[in-house]
Amino acid sequence: MPVKVSRPLKVMLIDDNIIDLKINSKIITITGLFDEIIMCQSAEEAIAYFQDHAAQPDQLPNLILLDIQMPEMDGFEFLEQYKGFPEILKGKTSIAMLSSTLDFGDIRRAEANSYVIQLLKKPLMTANVQAIFEKSFKVVE
Repeated sequence: MPVKVSRPLKVMLIDDNIIDLKINSKIITITGLFDEIIMCQSAEEAIAYFQDHAAQPDQLPNLILLDIQMPEMDGFEFLEQYKGFPEILKGKTSIAMLSSTLDFGDIRRAEANSYVIQLLKKPLMTANVQAIFEKSFKVVE
């Protein structure tokens, strides 16, 4: 069941590949569904963003598009850290994992994680963003 949200809507991209960040940002912009895009080049940067904005729920993303394979801290390690966040933060945010992996173990882990609403294959497509948006949110003006 979609969560009721009001504008402005924010999406956070977490990916170590700057080219993927730029392309995915452009794809999201084309959809016109989100008002702000927060780009993080690492899971650590994303965690720091959440910590820095914990007292400002309106600054937190409504959707996170999380890459699985990243150096230092991968997407699954991010989810482990995310699990410890306060419920008020987690209740506001949906997470979709993005990956080019064909590793069945990664696919199973993503699908089994209760915080992950969907695993999306790279490259991201506008139709994927639209589908995730419709599945996750009901905008109330």
